[in-house]
Amino acid sequence: MNILVGVTGSVATVKLEKLLHCIKENVKDRNIQIKIVTTSRAKHFLVNSNLGSETILDDDSEWLWEELGDPVLHIQLRDWADVFLIAPLSANSLAKISHGICDNLLTCIARAWDFRKPFLVAPAMNVHMWNHPLTSVQLRNLESWGIQIIPPISKKLACGDIGIGAMEEPECIATKLAQVISEIYEA
Repeated sequence: MNILVGVTGSVATVKLEKLLHCIKENVKDRNIQIKIVTTSRAKHFLVNSNLGSETILDDDSEWLWEELGDPVLHIQLRDWADVFLIAPLSANSLAKISHGICDNLLTCIARAWDFRKPFLVAPAMNVHMWNHPLTSVQLRNLESWGIQIIPPISKKLACGDIGIGAMEEPECIATKLAQVISEIYEA
């Protein structure tokens, strides 16, 4: 089972290490491989992370090809992955994916995704961004394509605001992912 985990420019990216641990615990009966795709803004939150031996790919990785005809990374990753999880999904990346903008490795994968395979997102943003009317429109777009939304939770956010917008806890995200993976194996 190949799991592609995307992280975007949200402070919740600091939970990636814990999320990976929870995924490995919840999907422990499966032979899993994980690759991580990070946006440039997400890398800011990964400076002190210990992600072990996981493969981490970023926008620079997308441009390592040398001549026409060389493999295209976002297509290779799309083909490799059995499931795509973006956690956290920032308001910015939500807007890009919802409108088909593909200006980085992560959004290119999303644009090329084979929707016969599971695609999950766990939004994380400020409460005011979450409550903005565009957010619900953009989420409905994603849901209409078959993308599963793992809703944010209410708590005190990094900025000090209290309300809905925090990424769901890594344990819950990993549990949902494990359920989706079990459904793949049962099919």
